[in-house]
Amino acid sequence: MALRCGIVGLPNVGKSTLFNAITAQQVDAQNYPFCTIEPNVGTVAVPDSRLKILSEIVKTSTIIPATLELVDIAGLVRGASKGEGLGNQFLSHIREVDAIIHVVRCFEDENITHVDGDLSPQRDIETIETELVLADMESLEKRLEKLQKNARSDKSLTPHVEFCQKLLLGMENGTPARVLAETDEEKELLKSFFLISSKPVLYAANVTEEDILEGNSLTKHVEEIAEKEGAKVIVISAKVESEIAELPEEERPEFLESLGLEMSGLDRLIRAGFDLLGLQTYFTAGEKEVHAWTIRKGAKAPEAAGEIHTDFEKGFIRAEVIKYSDIVACGSEQKAKEAGKMSVEGKDYVVSDGDVMHFRFNV
Repeated sequence: MALRCGIVGLPNVGKSTLFNAITAQQVDAQNYPFCTIEPNVGTVAVPDSRLKILSEIVKTSTIIPATLELVDIAGLVRGASKGEGLGNQFLSHIREVDAIIHVVRCFEDENITHVDGDLSPQRDIETIETELVLADMESLEKRLEKLQKNARSDKSLTPHVEFCQKLLLGMENGTPARVLAETDEEKELLKSFFLISSKPVLYAANVTEEDILEGNSLTKHVEEIAEKEGAKVIVISAKVESEIAELPEEERPEFLESLGLEMSGLDRLIRAGFDLLGLQTYFTAGEKEVHAWTIRKGAKAPEAAGEIHTDFEKGFIRAEVIKYSDIVACGSEQKAKEAGKMSVEGKDYVVSDGDVMHFRFNV
């Protein structure tokens, strides 16, 4: 499941510093290093301490973590929706991602010029949101014209017309599409519109080292905005993450501890991006390897099997499932089976995060 989070932000907010830190940092994933696919795209392992524990239980040194693609998208300026700056490049790249990580500058530094002259997280967020909304409005106006024409002969399109009108009305006030879809029906319909401002957002409030733990008055503004949108915020220091990336792997825990942190900001960012997309992990574990597989929350067993191979889904018979906590408590798969902790599940089984699964299939 190739899923992408786009890192966006105004110029000079720390976006590229953060991305460069990601490219330099090795995550704790055995032989799975950061992999650069192209100059502005990287695949990172999703931090998961359960993998190492499972590998010790089944006695394998091969670990394959779940992954997430991060895309460093060109900095945006006011007027991007009309092609200003790198606007067209920005918009084309952001259309291709599944979620947005919006880096917001929340630190003072007289040596780093702000594109608008002074710091204002609210204004910065509104600048980017406005450009995304304006681009979406242009798309919606064309769609509405076509929908209204077709709805004259196809009354089933009436709800589409009405929702499109609702979106345009709300967007006139700068409100993103993801906030305007209120009911389950509208949220489902919104998916078919492929709007940029409908993508889920995670705000990354970029601060100095001194503000990593508590944040500051600027991050509080970001949190207030996120709360209104139903979005999430993490406080992170791109500068500190760059320093962590330069350290040998064995020295990083001590450095994090000296800062009062249990996990690096990048690990929290990657984990939050994974959660933002509504994803979860199940495992396959054996002597050959321990493998984390990415599936959407609510997925049933055949869909999970299909992540391994399409034949597994087509010929699905059953799934043998042991909860992660049970296999850890019992100490081995065999002991978990003997303790009655393995269940045999059919096509309607909804997979839970952390399930250790083995599939039976026939094709």
